[in-house]
This record gives sequence, structure tokens and C-alpha cells, in this order.
Amino acid sequence: MEYFSGAVQIGMTATPKETKEVSNIDYFGEPVYTYSLKQGIDDGFLAPFKVVRVGINKDLEGYRPEKGKLDIYGNPVEDREYNIIDFDRNLVIDERTREVAKNITRFLKNHDRYAKTIVFCVDVEHAARMRQALVNENADLCAVDSRYVMRITGDDVIGKKQLENFIDKNEKYPVIVTTSELMSTGVDCKTCKLIVLDKEIVSSIEFKQIIGRGTRLEPDCGKMYFTIMDFRNVCRQFANDDFWVIPEQNEEFGEEKEGEYDSHSAYDDEYYSTEVHEADEHYGKVYIDGVNIKTLSERVQYYDADGKLITESITDYSRKNILQEYAVLDDFLAAWNSDIRKQAIIDMLKEKGVLLGALREASGNKDIDDFDLVCHIAFDKKPLTKAERVNNVKKRDYLSRYEGVCREMLDALLEKYADSGIKDWDDTRILEISPLNKIGALKIIKAFGGHDEYFKAVKELEDVIYAA
Repeated sequence: MEYFSGAVQIGMTATPKETKEVSNIDYFGEPVYTYSLKQGIDDGFLAPFKVVRVGINKDLEGYRPEKGKLDIYGNPVEDREYNIIDFDRNLVIDERTREVAKNITRFLKNHDRYAKTIVFCVDVEHAARMRQALVNENADLCAVDSRYVMRITGDDVIGKKQLENFIDKNEKYPVIVTTSELMSTGVDCKTCKLIVLDKEIVSSIEFKQIIGRGTRLEPDCGKMYFTIMDFRNVCRQFANDDFWVIPEQNEEFGEEKEGEYDSHSAYDDEYYSTEVHEADEHYGKVYIDGVNIKTLSERVQYYDADGKLITESITDYSRKNILQEYAVLDDFLAAWNSDIRKQAIIDMLKEKGVLLGALREASGNKDIDDFDLVCHIAFDKKPLTKAERVNNVKKRDYLSRYEGVCREMLDALLEKYADSGIKDWDDTRILEISPLNKIGALKIIKAFGGHDEYFKAVKELEDVIYAA
């Protein structure tokens, strides 16, 4: 920067720093353009999220070793109160590591065992222990491919070689990776659906960087939102008023008392290199076992479009927001059956704070589409699965009026709807799906007698599917 001081310098950053010691604004001046995390989520470019906050008994209560407690090597354990900051940094409780691994595994088993997951640990030694605990909990899938759980840290040559595979959306393995600092920044894993926090994070910048590993969208892979599983109450930082906005220059920037030097803490983000920081904390730990560890609480929390914590259930919150737009069922049915694109209705509900993906997960039925989900949540209508709606169409023998290419095309649309749903029926790009792409869009439209007749037939089929 000094060498090219005479040139125009353009600064770009995803994590602007405005502290007492560091200031982007001081060097570059006021930003000419800003775009916040909140804006990215609101505009649909970044994935919204939910938080699963897990409370483990010793994390919440603290731990004081009983009289005469020995570590795993037979040495006496210092008699003092240990808390969540000590765990895995000063004191290692084997049962706690296993309990965290069990919670992560239970979540994946209830949702998707192949959901890409990053587990952030205190240091590389903690990451190694966590990997082994996860291997033990997922022995069945690790037997299929040992890369199901990997440690990717600065000192792990084998693990670092798998980093490109982890971020590649077309690669199945690795699925779960444990890390410390290496994957906090610069890892563009669009399919990452679960971020696990099992380390204390003081810096809001580091926290934003870690959250950023999950905010990528990848609709083609079913990645529309992500989950944060928090074991250390790190997500309390969401309550900070300045979390969602671009920071302003710190009023105390550049002020130093006489004799004070420019110091940095280990939490000061990128001051320490990844390799040096991850090499710390290997020694001086006390290892114990035989401690009663159990999960006391698990709270699922959501954040609305304003970045505020939703204190009511996601179902009640969504019902209230839907009813603000559609007071009665007939209003919603009229909008749904109109010529308005279905995706436009879904996007509008999303702007109102209705997270359909999270609602579908909470309902426990992944096979109902957005229409049934809204009717069920807001208007207490019994939902039908997509397969049930397709069967109803077939029972009515609706398709018997068509034959040849037309019948084949409408049959394919029904199968597509039953398999993954259809948002925009009038989008001719749907003709590019197999096996319709083998027939060709022009041939299909010609078989119906032109564009108008084609769209009319598709609209009628859609109406029949959603008929009560």
C-alpha cells in the first residue's frame, strides 16, 4: 500500500474493522458502497437461519472436582470452579466431548445425515478429539467411507487435502469436518447446512466470519437456509445492536495512553496466522473422566427479517404473519388460484418473515408442498402430501382426455410435482426436464395446438391438483 501510495486504492472486505486499534475508514475514508448481512438475507441472496441452543449441565452449572479427584494420568486435579471457558482449553472432560458429538449426530439423523457440517472447536487438539467422538457416533457411515468425518486444521496434511472436496457441491465426502481456525474465513461451502459452535468466540468479526460459512445459498442442492448449533452461548452476539449493520468508526481509534503499546489478544481475529494460532494450547491441559454429563435443555430459536429473536414458536409466528396478509382461507385460495406466479406469493410470505423451510421441518412432514403448509399452519386445514394430490388426480381420470405427446407431457409434470414440487407451472423451462427434453419443447407445444392451448392445459392441471 505504501509502494503504490500514488495510485487509486480500492478496498473491499466482507468483515470491516472499526476498533480502537484498526480502522478501515481511517485508511480508505467513508465507504462508497455497503451491503450488510441483513440486506443480503432480505434480498434473497443469502440464506436465513435458525439457532439450536444446547445447554449441557456442567456448562450451565460449572464444575468443581470432588475431593481427591485425579486426572486420567493419576495426578490430582486442582480444586477450583471450572466453567465453560475452561472446558477444552484448560480442562478436558471426556464425557462432555461425547455428549456434544451425540447431540450433533442426533440432529443430523433427524434431518439429513449427509448435510455438510462444520464443527468449530477450541483448538486443533479439541478438533481431533471431537472428530474421534463423531466417528464413534457415526460408525455405520464411517465404515462406508472413512471421509464421512474429517479433521481439517492447519497441522493436518491429510485433512487439508480434503478441503476442496468438502466445498465442492458435487462431492459427497467429507460430510462432517471439525476445525479450529482454518475454516473461519475463505471457505466457500455453498451446501453447508449446519454450523456447530463449541468454542468461545469473543470477537464479533470472527463470529460473523464463521456464520458466513453457512449463509451461501444453493437452491439446486436444497440449501435454502441453515442451522447454527450453539453449545457455548455464542449466539448472544445476535442481540448486539450493531451486529446487523456496517460498523462506524470507533471514537477512540488511535488514542493511546502514555507508555501503552499496540497489543493484540488471541481473539483479535487475523492478527495471529492460522498456523501459529492453531499450534497453541496443546499442553498444560488437564484430562479427566467419570463426570456426570447430560444435556439439560435444547431451544430452537429463529431470527426475523429485522434480526430480532422470535420468542414465540415458529408456527405461531408464521401463522400471525400469514393472517396479516390473508385474513381468511378464501383470500389465500383466490391469490393462489390467480394468474400470479406461485413463487411471487412464496417470496412475499418470506418477506413477511414466513420461513416455509423451517415450518416444514417443524411440521415433521417433508412431503407437503407450500400450498398445504400454509393452509395447515394458518387455517388448520388437513395437509395432503404431494403424492396424495397426484393420486387424487389419477383417481379422477383427468388425463384420459389427452393422448400421445400431450398425455406424456402432463404425466411427466405430475411425476415432477410428486417428486420435488413445482413452483411456476407456466415457466416453459419445465420442458427441459427429463424425459420432456427428449421430446422437445416445440414439439410439445405444437401437440397442444400452440402456446395458448399449452398454457391452458397446464393451468387446468394445476387447478385439479389443488382442488379440495
